[in-house]
Amino acid sequence: MNNRPVSATVIGGGPAGLMAAEQLTQAGYLVDLYDAMPSVGRKFLLAGIGGLNITHAEPFSEFSHRYAERTTQLQAYLEAFNPSALRAWCANLGIETFVGSSGRVFPKEMKAAPLLRAWLSRLKTQGLTIYPRHRCVGLNAANEWCLQTPNGVLHKKYAVSVLALGGASWKKLGSDGAWVEWLQAREIPMTPLRPANNGFLCAWSEYLKQLAGSPVKAVSLSFTDHHGINTTRQGEFILTEGGVEGSLIYAFAAKLRDSLAQQGSAHFYLDLCPHQSPAQLAALLAKRPAKKSLGQFLKNQFKLDAVKTALVFENFDKSQASNPAYWGQRLKKLPITVIGMTALDEAISTAGGIGFEALTQDLMLKQLPGVFCAGEMLDWEAPTGGYLLTACLATGKQAGEGALRYLQAAGITQI
Repeated sequence: MNNRPVSATVIGGGPAGLMAAEQLTQAGYLVDLYDAMPSVGRKFLLAGIGGLNITHAEPFSEFSHRYAERTTQLQAYLEAFNPSALRAWCANLGIETFVGSSGRVFPKEMKAAPLLRAWLSRLKTQGLTIYPRHRCVGLNAANEWCLQTPNGVLHKKYAVSVLALGGASWKKLGSDGAWVEWLQAREIPMTPLRPANNGFLCAWSEYLKQLAGSPVKAVSLSFTDHHGINTTRQGEFILTEGGVEGSLIYAFAAKLRDSLAQQGSAHFYLDLCPHQSPAQLAALLAKRPAKKSLGQFLKNQFKLDAVKTALVFENFDKSQASNPAYWGQRLKKLPITVIGMTALDEAISTAGGIGFEALTQDLMLKQLPGVFCAGEMLDWEAPTGGYLLTACLATGKQAGEGALRYLQAAGITQI
């Protein structure tokens, strides 16, 4: 057994926490890592079930701007651990990656488990000790971490700590946002946690609800936010019983969420036939045989499936039933109204968290010297597509390096 004193802890065993631990252990420090769950990396493993999207291969100038108003704060961290560096890091673990047709980057095996196994093996060899089922419930007056364990409450003090406790979505995987309360008690500046990359609610008819689970493919979505800025993007999404979700919706989630907060509802428009103009569609619709129903004509002439056809007929103006121009416009600019969001716990990620003004450049809390933060705890958000994981790893790396510099400045060494 190694009897060297342990000077560093990481609390939270997701990608950000493990990356922070890596910076410390590879420099020769022993690290205790605490996680509330029976094993680490549970949300990471879930993300990899359908194919682990680790980053994106687009030009870095475009990549960094996916973080919207937090681009400036994250820029240096993303430059230090950019998508190319992330792929090289994977290769060093023996995980080969490839760029998909959309520019998204995946492990060759498409799964998260092989990467996590290789990573944990290396970390344990370097000096990481993992304590599962240890839930952090805050700091006491002596600045000791209070950890709820199967055997009661454990109190531990370290020279340096990295918090990587995640956001507040998917509580069953460990990130419940409980840290907000005890950090706010320490007067740490905080932006309320909100859903990000989440679904939205719509007042569907009973008929449309029956089509829940159907994909809506090859469409273009346009949205004008409360600042008057219009954005259009092609993709696909899923119709749910209560509304909409999926990659195309997630790309607009932040804008839709903010407009809902401002106005109480939000409207976006679908182009179901992005390769044809309204005039072309109206001309084709005008040729519909009198004996053929509009629904059947749409299916045959425009290759609309059942869910697209149902969307076209949802809440249509019956007075315009025989107007080809109306239907041509509807196919090109179908209005969809969202009236709410799905629950925070159902979101893929969360926005909000610890404000960057509360942190040093090394991501140390100014009011708690020696305590660093990383990952979704910080006040940033990004769309799906590898951006979330990259920023978690990049901030984890920065926090770990910051913790390392803090130990070295304090003269705490481990040999």
